[in-house]
Amino acid sequence: MTTDNKVIVQRALAGLIETGDVEALARVLSEDFVHHRPGSAGAPKAEWLAAVRAALAPIAGMQVEIHHLVADDDHVVMHSRRWLPDGGPEITVVDVWRLEDGLITEAWEIIEPTAQATANLTWWNPARP
Repeated sequence: MTTDNKVIVQRALAGLIETGDVEALARVLSEDFVHHRPGSAGAPKAEWLAAVRAALAPIAGMQVEIHHLVADDDHVVMHSRRWLPDGGPEITVVDVWRLEDGLITEAWEIIEPTAQATANLTWWNPARP
């Protein structure tokens, strides 16, 4: 099951990233899918897919370098670096996907601008600018 879940996530994301095929992703989301981000309420399937569609033009040509793709039971974790063409901004992303019965039911996403990573190493320090 762990390998199957990893393949499901890989195929859906490859379809989205390589061709902009939002439907490749939509087909593997459960009807009760929820997407979580820090500082916001979870987005249900339709709302999240609308946001993904809206982001396609601004991030056209985005490059994705996957550093880790790990599956454990019903969870798949992906750590990647993403950047826009022509020297655009670079981000580091950690996605956690939970699958149930072959469909993605929940996703968590943490995004950090790579240029700010060093400054965030001491986030607990009140003297930090």
